[in-house]
Amino acid sequence: MKLICRYFLKKHVLECKRTSIGDILLRSVATCLPPHADKASLYVHWPYCLKLCSYCNFNKYIPRSQNHAVMTECLQKETETLLQLSQISRISSVFFGGGTPSLAQPSTIAAVLKTVSKHAHVSDDAEVTLEVNPTPSGRASLRDFTLAGVNRFSIGIQSLNDDYLRTLGRDHDSQHALQTVSEARMLCPGRVSVDVMFALPGQSVKSWESELKKLLPVCDDHVSLYQLTLERGTRLFKQVERGELSMPGDDVTAVMYQSAREVLEQAGFLQYEVSNFSKNNAVSQHNLGYWRGQQYIGVGPGAHGRFVPRAVGGDQREARTQALEPDVWIREVQRQGHGTRRRIQLDHHGLLEEVLVMGLRMNEGINQQHWMLFSPEADLYQIFGMSDNIQELQSEGLLILDDRGLRCSWEGLALLDSILPTMLLELEKFLQSRGMIKTRYDNKKLT
Repeated sequence: MKLICRYFLKKHVLECKRTSIGDILLRSVATCLPPHADKASLYVHWPYCLKLCSYCNFNKYIPRSQNHAVMTECLQKETETLLQLSQISRISSVFFGGGTPSLAQPSTIAAVLKTVSKHAHVSDDAEVTLEVNPTPSGRASLRDFTLAGVNRFSIGIQSLNDDYLRTLGRDHDSQHALQTVSEARMLCPGRVSVDVMFALPGQSVKSWESELKKLLPVCDDHVSLYQLTLERGTRLFKQVERGELSMPGDDVTAVMYQSAREVLEQAGFLQYEVSNFSKNNAVSQHNLGYWRGQQYIGVGPGAHGRFVPRAVGGDQREARTQALEPDVWIREVQRQGHGTRRRIQLDHHGLLEEVLVMGLRMNEGINQQHWMLFSPEADLYQIFGMSDNIQELQSEGLLILDDRGLRCSWEGLALLDSILPTMLLELEKFLQSRGMIKTRYDNKKLT
């Protein structure tokens, strides 16, 4: 069985990853107005980078020229339009991702946050995260970003090995990374996350453990681990294909992940999700919103969102995708107030798929009460309790189904990608037996 790491959802990976699970998530839904329908989180995508990393296929662009005023105006306008469309009255968290959002001007961040506050309530302690590339220029802007309203930083260290950083095509070195983390911790103590990648070309288990142990004494209270995956079309993919670089095998990668979990636990970090670890309860509130099935609004080129368009009489969640290319997105926002390129009205089957897929990523899993908010017609026991396949997973010590709810064991969490197909099949079989679905793909595409 292969490691779940390739399905990691980094902060807004919902907006970026293209996997079979991602396809499932794209069809996720709510068929009626759920509890707290007036609340959502907000994701804002800044698409520009100074250079393209060798491994990255995210929606990012090297700008030929950059008009910060136009970009700021369009981000504000789309934020206003989608908040009004959703009739969301409370924003629980804001996440500025990319791309490299630390290339944006702090005044742009402040302007977007001002627009949010004008149209929805944002509590004084709401989490406002900015992704930071740990270059000297990124570090120099941190204080200004806090003055603009940012209170949490997510720093893309990726590695503290300069050779690996060069292989990845990163534009920072290990010293830049350490200096940026130090500065961020002074500005936002307890609210700094670092991203670290493993399964890098030429990396061994021993070198990975050594690197992680070097990082932990200097990082703050949150660590996100991501397995490097080869994406077709990237420079790194071509290098591996030509035999210039070699990747660790699946068995080695699995050992790396398990070793990292143990090293982090020994350092006082608790795993609360497949790829995320925290001390002092410094969990990512924004990501918890995704994993618990909250509505979220996506603003900016290529951003995804899921919310109910109540202003036009909607009572079902829609999966909305904004135009990918910045120039096209800007024209659409200037023309109609938003750059939504695709809308899919989502169904009950997809809703339960999302609750299942996302909820099982968390260490706490899915409790019975949470499940019943989305599935009042059948609890977890009714759907999964009588299945021989589920009972086999339980007997193997990978899955737990009890009065508390449904969750993976410590061993099962590392094998989630092998468990999920069985879970999704059992869910589908149950819904079909109740006559609640006819086909697997019956979501209504609106545009």
